[in-house]
Amino acid sequence: MRRRLSGVRVAVLATTLAAVAVGAGSATATTASKASGAVTLKLVVADYGTGPSNTSSKYWQGIVKAFEKANPSIKVNVTTISWTNFDSQVQTMVQNHNYPDITEGDYFSAYAQQGLLYPAKQVLSNPSNLLPVFASQGTYNGVQYGMPFTTSSRTLFYDKKLFAQAGIKAAPTTWAAVKADAAKIKATGKIGFGLPLGPEEAQAESLLWFLGAGGNYMSGGKWTINSPANITAFNFLKGLVSAGDTEPNPGTVDRTPLWEKFAAGDVGMINGSPALIPIIQAAHVLTSSQWASVPIAGEHGPLSDTLGVCDNVAAFKANGHLAQIKRFLDFAYQNQYQLQFDREYDLLPATVSAANALKSDPTFGSFIQALPHAVQYPSNTAWAQVKTDIQNTIGTAVTGSPASVLGNLQQTAQKLGG
Repeated sequence: MRRRLSGVRVAVLATTLAAVAVGAGSATATTASKASGAVTLKLVVADYGTGPSNTSSKYWQGIVKAFEKANPSIKVNVTTISWTNFDSQVQTMVQNHNYPDITEGDYFSAYAQQGLLYPAKQVLSNPSNLLPVFASQGTYNGVQYGMPFTTSSRTLFYDKKLFAQAGIKAAPTTWAAVKADAAKIKATGKIGFGLPLGPEEAQAESLLWFLGAGGNYMSGGKWTINSPANITAFNFLKGLVSAGDTEPNPGTVDRTPLWEKFAAGDVGMINGSPALIPIIQAAHVLTSSQWASVPIAGEHGPLSDTLGVCDNVAAFKANGHLAQIKRFLDFAYQNQYQLQFDREYDLLPATVSAANALKSDPTFGSFIQALPHAVQYPSNTAWAQVKTDIQNTIGTAVTGSPASVLGNLQQTAQKLGG
C-alpha cells in the first residue's frame, strides 16, 4: 500500500542485516529441516510499525508461535523489512535466487509474470472470502496471484476548530469550496489545505485529485497520466499553491510530517486514511469532537469512489512448499489475526468476514463502508517503476507545467508497457 498503506509505513528499522541473514542462513535452515523432517518456511514481511514497540515482527511472531504449536512439523522464519526498502530488498532476494516462500507487501505482478508464484486458489482454502474489489487487483492474465492482506481507504479530514475560527460552517464538497475555505483558513495564520506531493506517497495524493476530475492513471488497459482530466486536476492544484493556500513547496513535503501538522492543529484540511487517527490521538490537541472525516471533494461534488489500497501476500513456488504455505496462510487469514493487524496498525481488513465485523466500529466503520467503492492503483507490471517516477517528479507539476510533467510521466509509462 505506503502501504504502505500505504500508512503506518513510516518506521525505519535496521533491516538490511536481517535480509542478509536470510540469504546467509538459508542453506543452514534447509539442512536443519531435512535432518529433522520439518519444513521451514521463509516469511518476508513489510513493517507497518511506528517503532520497536509495535514492529510488525511482533505481530507475525505471535501468529508463528501459535501456528507452530498447532503444526509442529512446520517452522516459520520471519524477516521484517522497513516499508521504504521492502520492494527493493525482495527483488534482490529473487535476483539472487534466495527465494522467500511468502511475502507480505506491495509488489507481486512482475513475479507472477515470471511464473514464480502459486495462484491464490492453490494456497488459500477460501479465496472468495477476500474482498472482491481488492482481490481482482491481484490478478495477472486473468489469474489471481496477489492476495490482499490489509487495506485502506481515503477521506477528507478537517479541523472543526479552525473552520469555526475562519467562519466556515460545513466541510467542502467541491473544489471551489476547497479553494474558498483554504483561503479563509490561511487568513487565520494556518495552512489551508495540506498537499503532500513529496516522495512518500505522491502517487496517492495525485490519484485522489485525478478522481475528482474524472481521471485516473489508466483506462481500458492504457496509461492516461496526461489525460485532460488529470491536467485539469493539477492546474487546479497549481492555482491553490500559487495562492498560498497550501504549505510551501508541496512537491517536497511528505505525508507523515504533514499529517502531524494537522494533528497539531496547524492544517485546516487534508486527505487521509485511518492511519491519521492515531496520530491525531497521540498529539492530544484535537479532541474527537474537534475533527471529522467526510467524502473527498471533487471538481463538481463529493467523490462516490475513493482511493483504496491494499498490500498483497504472494506465495513463491521455488522451494516447493505448497502444502505448508497453504496451511500457514489459512491460519494467518483467520478473522482474529486480520482484526488484530488492523487494530495494531490502524488499517482495514482484506477479508469479507473481518470487514463485516468492523462495519459498526465507531472509528473504522465509515472507512469500511467506502471499501466496496475503492479505486486501486494499476495492476500493470510496470506500475512499480511508474510509481517511483511519479513519487519523484509529479510534485513539480504544481510549480511548473502540469501538461509537461504529466506528459513526461505518460511517455515513461508507455515505454515500460501498457
